[in-house]
Amino acid sequence: MVLELKQTPKLVQQLVITPQLQQAIRLLQLTRLELVDMISQELKENPLLEEIEEKESLDEEDQAGPEENVEEPVPSIEMTSEVKGEGEGADEFDWENYLENYNLTAPVRQREQDGEERPSFENYLTKTTTLFDHLHWQLQLSNLTEEELAAGTWIIGNLDEDGYFKMSLEEVSAEAGLPVEGVERVLKKIQQFDPVGVAARDLKECLLVQLSQLSNRDPIAEKIIQEHLSLLKNRNYPAIAKRLGVSVERVNRAASLISRLEPKPGRAYGGELAQDIIPDVYVYKVEGEYVVSLNDEGVPRLRVNSYYRRILAEGLYGQPDDRKYIQEKLRSALWLIRSIDQRQRTIYKVAKSIVKFQKDFLDQGIQYLKPLVLRDVAEDIQMHESTISRVTSNKYMHTPQGIYELKFFFNAGIPSLQGEVMASESVKSLLREIITREDPKRPYSDQRLVQMLRERNIHIARRTVSKYRETMKILSSSERRKVV
Repeated sequence: MVLELKQTPKLVQQLVITPQLQQAIRLLQLTRLELVDMISQELKENPLLEEIEEKESLDEEDQAGPEENVEEPVPSIEMTSEVKGEGEGADEFDWENYLENYNLTAPVRQREQDGEERPSFENYLTKTTTLFDHLHWQLQLSNLTEEELAAGTWIIGNLDEDGYFKMSLEEVSAEAGLPVEGVERVLKKIQQFDPVGVAARDLKECLLVQLSQLSNRDPIAEKIIQEHLSLLKNRNYPAIAKRLGVSVERVNRAASLISRLEPKPGRAYGGELAQDIIPDVYVYKVEGEYVVSLNDEGVPRLRVNSYYRRILAEGLYGQPDDRKYIQEKLRSALWLIRSIDQRQRTIYKVAKSIVKFQKDFLDQGIQYLKPLVLRDVAEDIQMHESTISRVTSNKYMHTPQGIYELKFFFNAGIPSLQGEVMASESVKSLLREIITREDPKRPYSDQRLVQMLRERNIHIARRTVSKYRETMKILSSSERRKVV
């Protein structure tokens, strides 16, 4: 057998994802803030792009007559022939025809009704006090040596968002140059700072520090925390009373005192700040029909710079490479504008389809949410499921029932005993309602919840009820039980 190396031509078809297509796909899954940041970055890098100022767009609106505004159609970005952006076909594009027939100015936003300018975003910004700042301020007011101050700074700087100290005393001792006994003294002092119990090494130490600060100390409560914390978690008060040799009523009073303590002292200072959700889509009911409106507030509107358009139209090129450079930047600018426009159109189509499928939810609430999968919307608007998945990621819709993420409307179906199908979110809402109305002394077990759902013609397994309960962060029946 002889091995031979040959070159054989072969014709195949394959899908190639161009950089422009990758950009269009990436734009679909960006949030509003990410989209604004990306546009701002492109404005810095591409000299052919410029933002249409609000004042300029209002002046253009004032100059146009009322009849012009009504009769002139909104220019469609799809009228421009597609720019492939691959190979050496840059010189074949008809720039003159584009500059004569294509208008990059986006539709003008509706001007403010009150005629007043909105305050700048910086006026709403405030600097909150962090847990480190609050504790470091108290540390500076304490009568400590330089080594103790250094050790205290190390301790405060290594607290987690709940206010717990997870670093070993030996590590702090090595960094601050203070003996371990001195580091522990500083730690005990910081634990007396506000909030009391901060810098504790575990939950037991945190609760004991807070109990020690009360004017009337409760020895039973201290003993419960030291020896029977697991029984307290499960609210097994009779077992605690038997082990301590006291009445259940006495244990209940001690448990009531412990419940008023703060298990996470750094909660008020730690964690991320809650951010207001800005909807991407608004849904209004007008004359009995739901109207979908995109929220483009704050998103810059782009166009090609007039100076470079004149250069292309008149052929004013200083150097041979100038033409190639300007054409590349123009191609990039056009593709970005088209991608943004296509993103908005796709979001609108998806939102319109969701409104059509979930009309009962918009009218009557979460109990009437229908089962929906990505394929249903994809087939309705003739798009791929992956596109629907990207569009619905981190996008929010303002509805008459509240603000929801677009993915909220996609739910698996749960069959009922009557053959009907119910959305999983509706079942969760029903579970939450049942648990809210239960007797605190005798909470429903998961098996009992299964039976109650079957009485409402909903067939669901116990493990599914447990999973839904954990998803909604609802405790088990033993942990929800209250002994009075």
